[in-house]
Amino acid sequence: MSLSVELLESSFAQIREQELDFTTHFYTNLFTDYPEIKPLFANTHMEEQAKKLFKSLVLVVASLRNPDALTKALEGLGTRHIQYGVLPEHYPVVGSTLLKTLSSCLGSAWTPNTEQAWSEAYAVVTELMLKGAKYPTEILVPRYKN
Repeated sequence: MSLSVELLESSFAQIREQELDFTTHFYTNLFTDYPEIKPLFANTHMEEQAKKLFKSLVLVVASLRNPDALTKALEGLGTRHIQYGVLPEHYPVVGSTLLKTLSSCLGSAWTPNTEQAWSEAYAVVTELMLKGAKYPTEILVPRYKN
């Protein structure tokens, strides 16, 4: 994995100082930009969900220097997300929301290099979570209308 580990760590250090603001902005952005996602959270205690989201981000950043641990954790997370009704098409939605929220919270520290580092990291996260999810083939294959 050839991610910009130092840049991810340093930018996330700034985010760690604003956990509540970050998670509040994240879910506000998610539900405003993608209202169709909200039903997935219908039976969710959002305060606990926000803490889980942030703990997952902490885990990812803390594990960047240990790819084996990161792979195992993210594959397991992907498996669990099937139970919540998460589909492959939800991953880009979350990625877009994550980048938007990071940009907002980092302000002037959100540079093109930082954006690229987080985009690449999220691509790896998505790949590993989908690998762990083991969706049936018909879900992963795009459906075309005739």
